Amino acid sequence: MKTIAIVIGVALAGAAVQAFAANPTVLVVQDGASLRAAARDSSPQQAQLVRGEALEVRAERLDWLQVWDYRRERGGYLRKSQGLLVAGDTTTLLAQLRLTLPQDGGEGLGLALAAAYIQAATPAELAGPAGGEVLDALGRLGERIAANTGPKRAGLLDVAARYGLHFDSYEQGDGGVRVCYDGDAFRRVLSLPAAPSAKARAALAITRADCRPTTLTPAQLQASDDWRAGVLEHAPLDGLDGYERNRLLLRRAGVAASRAFEHRDNALAAQALAEFARVEATELPEDDLADYNDAAMRVNAVRWLALPQPAGRRFGNGFQLALESGVSTAEQCLTLRDAKDHVLLRKCSVAVIPLASATLNREGTALAIAAQPLDGWRELWVLRAAPEGWTVDVLPPAAASPGLGYAEFAGWVPGGQQILVASESRAEGRYASRRFVQMDLATLSAQRQSTEPKALGAFQRWADPGWSGASLALR
Repeated sequence: MKTIAIVIGVALAGAAVQAFAANPTVLVVQDGASLRAAARDSSPQQAQLVRGEALEVRAERLDWLQVWDYRRERGGYLRKSQGLLVAGDTTTLLAQLRLTLPQDGGEGLGLALAAAYIQAATPAELAGPAGGEVLDALGRLGERIAANTGPKRAGLLDVAARYGLHFDSYEQGDGGVRVCYDGDAFRRVLSLPAAPSAKARAALAITRADCRPTTLTPAQLQASDDWRAGVLEHAPLDGLDGYERNRLLLRRAGVAASRAFEHRDNALAAQALAEFARVEATELPEDDLADYNDAAMRVNAVRWLALPQPAGRRFGNGFQLALESGVSTAEQCLTLRDAKDHVLLRKCSVAVIPLASATLNREGTALAIAAQPLDGWRELWVLRAAPEGWTVDVLPPAAASPGLGYAEFAGWVPGGQQILVASESRAEGRYASRRFVQMDLATLSAQRQSTEPKALGAFQRWADPGWSGASLALR
């Protein structure tokens, strides 16, 4: 166990492990500290150091330490006030790590202290709760370095690489690039007797959807989500604070929703709804609201899959809806027939089309049905009767490249002239909050809209009871 931990925690260039193990080691505690050619400030600067770098102590002169820098393969002098001698006992090292971890800008020093602890600890300590705490600290520091977008990022990434941490870059849907810590330390935390909060952090860190390639095939995405679900099951909910529990439940709900779409599975859709229902909204920090909204959109997109899906639907006036095979195995065709079995409309798509969501207005002139072409993205199809025949229009969650979101039927206004629609989306890096719209059925243009359904009289009077009781738009 110790050998494995040293490999992940201590990977200084050249003889770094030897530096911790043999001669005394000093850690740089000040960014921009100078490595001087002699023991005076007026001497030439050999190098500018970054907080957290480890140097081997060779001697002392006045208030300076004579040191050797293995990475640069040169010696020099460092002021004593700019260094911290590495303690030889794990108790002191762990105390110093706990003190450094919360400090903004202390990432490099924290990594060095964690590496020193791993070098000094016994196999029993590394395999116990203290070892789990140190690896959790390594992971958290790695995440903070990855999230740093300031001018010090390059230096921090360099220091982290010398301590064995690896980072990957992933292109995002909005065109940006995200740097992610590869999570090796977090993976080990899950197999150690770590605190529940540490296991929760580890599970959340290595199951982030934005830290994986955007080029994954559908089969690879499905395998990735199945793996994510297995990881999240290893993080217990017991022993967590309310906000930590919420974070884990939100991730579980989102992963279950993705798997429900990928597997076309009713039970997984029901699981996603159940996990989301366990979230306590009063225990949500402001920083978690974006994740809460994203999980709600992803889960709401699959809520119709949780219901039994009939092979066909027959309405009171004789209209019939059915799903038939398309040209390819992935394609299916929504077919609308009249009472005489004449085909009125046929639309083919690779989207999931839950017939349970279909609803016909009282006048028999329009029909609304949900269609989900992508994970987390559900559209509303509106079928309408016209003099030239039936037509179908697609209402997406937003007029943007698909991301997360839903557009859903919320009710019919008597008279056959209006439809109520609710939508929410996050696409192209922009979040569009919940919108409740009263639309003209002939043009599908908004007549009235609000962020609150109670502000619209039509929603108060004509909102569909099934929508009101099940939609996460009303969370």
